[in-house]
Amino acid sequence: MAMTLRTDDELERALTALAEAEGTSRQEIVRRAVLERYERSGHAARVQESSGRLIEKWGDVLDRLGTV
Repeated sequence: MAMTLRTDDELERALTALAEAEGTSRQEIVRRAVLERYERSGHAARVQESSGRLIEKWGDVLDRLGTV
């Protein structure tokens, strides 16, 4: 599926530099960046969910420890 990406001078320089440094295409640089961001956002959601469960279970203990 095709997509048009509008860039500015800063992004053009960054894409070109990364592509040259990694020996790959500018398209591949953008592809990797989006997939990396997607993976990180999923991780953040899992951490938040896990934190919520732990706070629910241990919140009273954490509160008491915080007041010592």
